[in-house]
Amino acid sequence: MRERPGVGLGLALLSALTFATSGTFARPLITGDWSAEAVVLARVGIAALVLAVPALVALRGRLPVLRRNAGTVVVFGLLGVALAQACFFNAVRYLPVGVALLLEYLGIVLVVGWMWLVHGQRPRLLTVIGSLTALAGLALVLDLTGAGRLDPVGVLWGLGAGVGLAGYFVIAGRVDAELPSVVMASGGMAVGALVLLLLGLVGALPLHAGTADVTFAGHRMSWLVPIAGLSLIAAVVAYLTGVAGARLLGARLSSFVGLTEVMFAVLIAWLVLGELPAGIQLLGGALIVAGVALVRLDELRAAPDAVPPTPAEPALAGER
Repeated sequence: MRERPGVGLGLALLSALTFATSGTFARPLITGDWSAEAVVLARVGIAALVLAVPALVALRGRLPVLRRNAGTVVVFGLLGVALAQACFFNAVRYLPVGVALLLEYLGIVLVVGWMWLVHGQRPRLLTVIGSLTALAGLALVLDLTGAGRLDPVGVLWGLGAGVGLAGYFVIAGRVDAELPSVVMASGGMAVGALVLLLLGLVGALPLHAGTADVTFAGHRMSWLVPIAGLSLIAAVVAYLTGVAGARLLGARLSSFVGLTEVMFAVLIAWLVLGELPAGIQLLGGALIVAGVALVRLDELRAAPDAVPPTPAEPALAGER
């Protein structure tokens, strides 16, 4: 049992790393012939198909488990997949990727508030200090002092992504222990893709895509390359490891570990686009890690007093 938090931390970090690639993969498509909603639909639709067979194998005929959690899977698909991704990619149309991520990760404040108001888990001092430290680190990583006036439309999309992100962490951490993570991820993405497709068919969302070559990492290449990266790396791997990590760490801690996505996004931009992080951004990355460490320490201090859930109860994984 002592290894589970370590495994969960590793999974959450891998999830943050792979999620951080989404903006880099999506940018050439969105600035080209693709609408943000079409990019999301392709990303989660392909990922859902890839995970369909492993999900069916994991269920092994235990359909009652899926029926029991059908409502949770649907809400996860609506909030954690469709809303979060559609809002984020729309925000990227108006804001720098880093600023959009900052607005999205304001959702961690909603997670702490939700766990306090709904589950009575009042944040302790270290959690509060860790929260403020991590958010301060985010501000430094994004070097907001050098940014111009933010587009209000992009800000609203970013805040919408924050609501979706909060739903992702809270719901992923409350999944029935008997429901495999691959089923949760595949089912959620299938629901998200179906909702986006239906909204597009009735004209509520713009769904348009193209087959022209795109410029990625300074090279002209087929549009299939960023689509493959989005669906396989930034969706299949990201959601699988994210859901599994959330179940082991709990909603609050996993949401703070997810903050490292911003730091990873900066590093990926450096490697792929040649944008070297400034010293203030490196300092911000250190603060993010410190903030996550404080929240983790707080969780460990509270662990002896926590009562682990029984198999029949929702897996809160340390009250994720």
